[in-house]
This record gives sequence, C-alpha cells and structure tokens, in this order.
Amino acid sequence: MKEESNEHVTTGQWFVTMLVTAIPLIGLIMMFVWAHGDGVSISKSNWAKAILIWCIIYIVIIVFIVTVFGTTLLSYVNVG
Repeated sequence: MKEESNEHVTTGQWFVTMLVTAIPLIGLIMMFVWAHGDGVSISKSNWAKAILIWCIIYIVIIVFIVTVFGTTLLSYVNVG
C-alpha cells in the first residue's frame, strides 16, 4: 500500500526539489518517483503529478506544431 506523508514541505525542501528538477534526465526520473513513490508528502506528490501532466500536454503541442510546420515546409521544398 502506498504510504503518503501529510507533513508540510518546508521552503528548503522545495528549494532542493526545484534544484533537482532542473537537472534534465534526473529531474524527470525524480518526478515519477515523487508522483508515485512511498513516503512522499501529499503536496509534493500532487505537484509532481501536475508537472508530469503539463509535460504530456507540452509534448502533444510540440508534436502537433512540428507535424504541421514540417509538412508545410516539405510541401514547399517538393514543389520547386
């Protein structure tokens, strides 16, 4: 069973959390650990889940934009 801590997250803990998430691959891995790991405070777990949802939204938007502009660019290149 997943145990969640209901303790408050201090400013120092949030500072370290933000610092760790700034490291590209390690930050992403830690997001999954904090979102689904045991012993993580509820607020940090919910924050990590929200950030992961935003990452998925950003990826979908980027794929859409690259697809639209990529096909448009290719159509101009193939015409000439």
